[in-house]
Amino acid sequence: MHSALDQARQAERRGDVPIGAVIARDGEIIAAAHNRRIIDADPTAHAEMLAIRSAAEAVGDWRLAGCTIAVTLEPCTMCAGAIVLARLDRLVYGAADPKAGAVETLYQICSDSRLNHRVEITSGVLADDCSRLLSDFFQRQRKMGKK
Repeated sequence: MHSALDQARQAERRGDVPIGAVIARDGEIIAAAHNRRIIDADPTAHAEMLAIRSAAEAVGDWRLAGCTIAVTLEPCTMCAGAIVLARLDRLVYGAADPKAGAVETLYQICSDSRLNHRVEITSGVLADDCSRLLSDFFQRQRKMGKK
């Protein structure tokens, strides 16, 4: 999670929402990414999506079995769906997302028995650090009159 937080800080330095993700296989990070929605003007450029694309390229397969993704914020519906579709074994996340969380908060996409793959979930890892980074960012945005 420390590496995911480092990625989140990179996003923040570049003016984007501070969310970071890393994917590891056999204890080695094979992909790392941070949010680029604002940077790229791309609504799909979430840290998880970018990390999944990078990991798939690194292993040469869309199936990311044997991999763990760590992300600073509970994934949204798009990202949770991508995690399932990529066949990631495990998801570790920091802060829960009461407005858009699709893993445990609003929906349970990664553990839905109706889907063809389920993901092992570990939540709340360094949650305070992850939450603080996001709240501080949005507090500064509000002071500057941005959404």
